Amino acid sequence: MGPLAILLLGGYLRFRNLGEPRTLVFDETYYAKDAWSLLRTGYEHSWPDKADAAVVAGHPSFLDRASFVVHPPVGKWVIAVGEWLFGMNAFGWRFMLALLGTLSILLVARIARRLTRSDLLGVVAGLLLAVDGLHLVMSRTALLDGVLMFWLLAAFGCLLLDRDQTRARLAAIAERQPERLAGSGPRLGWRPWRIAAAVFLGLACATKWNGVWYLAGFAALVVLWDLGARRAAGVRHPCTRLVPDALTTGTVFFGIGLAVYLASWAGWFATDGGWDRRWADTHPAAGLATLVPDALRSLWHYHAAMWHFHTTLRASHPYMSHPWGWLVLARPVSYFYENQNVTGCGGDPCVREILALGTPALWWLAAAALPYLAWRALARRDWRASAVLLAVAAGWLPWFLYSERTIFYFYAAAFTPFLVLAATLTLGTILGPPVPGPRRTWGAITAGLLVLLVVLSFAYFHPLFVGDPLTTSEWNNRMWLRSWI
Repeated sequence: MGPLAILLLGGYLRFRNLGEPRTLVFDETYYAKDAWSLLRTGYEHSWPDKADAAVVAGHPSFLDRASFVVHPPVGKWVIAVGEWLFGMNAFGWRFMLALLGTLSILLVARIARRLTRSDLLGVVAGLLLAVDGLHLVMSRTALLDGVLMFWLLAAFGCLLLDRDQTRARLAAIAERQPERLAGSGPRLGWRPWRIAAAVFLGLACATKWNGVWYLAGFAALVVLWDLGARRAAGVRHPCTRLVPDALTTGTVFFGIGLAVYLASWAGWFATDGGWDRRWADTHPAAGLATLVPDALRSLWHYHAAMWHFHTTLRASHPYMSHPWGWLVLARPVSYFYENQNVTGCGGDPCVREILALGTPALWWLAAAALPYLAWRALARRDWRASAVLLAVAAGWLPWFLYSERTIFYFYAAAFTPFLVLAATLTLGTILGPPVPGPRRTWGAITAGLLVLLVVLSFAYFHPLFVGDPLTTSEWNNRMWLRSWI
């Protein structure tokens, strides 16, 4: 019941006045239009600038030639579901992000419960995600990163279920058929949760390419978990299964992931108007390339162009930032700002802003928690700490390879739930074991005060997350760092 109560709170925060502002916000100008194009024809179109007013009015009629887009289709298809249900308007193109953001709160609560076996910490994790500013902003904006975050979180939850089922199966074998533990141990058989995780990871890669880092990282995590499970069950030579397990897991993850990724381009395959759809018609194949269908050759050429764009993007942007500063909130992104004809703040003048900024108390707590989890992983061999650290690293560290590229803080939305899990595990350590006494009392007081600080921090910055009117002085008081302006 605790996670469901937090779910209702998070849903209220995400759906309240979801259609405001009614205009396209930041990169919604790309993805809301791409989603509508996919819904209408199966592929993305370019839109003339004059189409923006018609989009905001809810009556878009501009579908120009095919557009060169640099992200796969799944995230835009998700946005399109809301537009199909509610029309081409602000509520419609934001609806699915708000829904996935709300559901992710329940996922985090249940994942934390499974990690810690604590009802209290499960509820705390859900609450922390519900009141995170970046998660709230990304749940109320039609960008791809919120969709990516949901698929990655769902995949992680499936892997936890697979881990528990695998260990339970080996424990049953150890009790009833111990002779099967000889040598390298038994095969682990049918594992539906691992397949489900591979599907979700395929959807993540088909939303944004950086999902591939999670696909590789989570595959390695499964192999190591299987090795630990065999060793814990008493298998005499568990390492002899390491290579076969790695090959099987790699085949499942990358095979299913590739199949899901290709399926996501179904609209492009099924039509003739998509970008570079008929490239192969004017570029005949030679040699072994003749064995590849023309449609796949055209898609490969398209992807080469996408890769070139992503790896050579150097355009300056006022809100670009280096990954080093993400965890400490060095440079958030302003999605929307208005200071003309704004009323409702109880003073004069009034301003409205939507600032993609994590709740400061939560993000600074999580930043402090990561070194502690690293120590837990290395010194105590804590599998929970290792898993959460890997999930944060897969979403954060690869961006250092492209730090000269134009990148933004809101890319951290993909690993925000895992930062919440890092903070929750640390709060669990502060809370201490469930044994009555001074240690538990002071731990509960300290952990409770930290959670309260996060909630109060969220409440203070909430107007900046949802674009509520503020007086100029109130807005200035919330600009704690000069780099936030």
